[in-house]
Amino acid sequence: MTIRLRPHHLLCMLTFVGEGYTPAFVENLEQVIDRIAAGKEGIEIVEGPDDICVGLLTEGDCHCHNASVLIRDQQAAIAVGELLQQRIHAGTLLQPTDDLLGRLRQAFASGTIRQACTGCQWFSICSQVAGDGFNATRLLSAES
Repeated sequence: MTIRLRPHHLLCMLTFVGEGYTPAFVENLEQVIDRIAAGKEGIEIVEGPDDICVGLLTEGDCHCHNASVLIRDQQAAIAVGELLQQRIHAGTLLQPTDDLLGRLRQAFASGTIRQACTGCQWFSICSQVAGDGFNATRLLSAES
């Protein structure tokens, strides 16, 4: 199987510490993070709602289709693409290796791939997680 992620969720997965919009969302995100951490599945970049959004799609105030979220995806795709020196778009396949996660974490902590995070309600939590060396995150590498 393949884990389907929209571009800005490449950033969100780095700092997930078990908090989220609803209990159903958190439970679903924990399952997705466990799949990523297992390293047995690739990540496919998608446009629009993904495997993480599933936990919100039945909610009345689901923001997954909002224009602001699409802009976040575009910004994340550009920033991650520059980091990885490849175009990130729907259909791009990535392997969640320790090397990839390490590169993403380093760039996230330095702020070089956080343009998409501007205005996000989770910005301060994610900043704290990155500032603490990602120690509290659910997505730990095999080296951690």
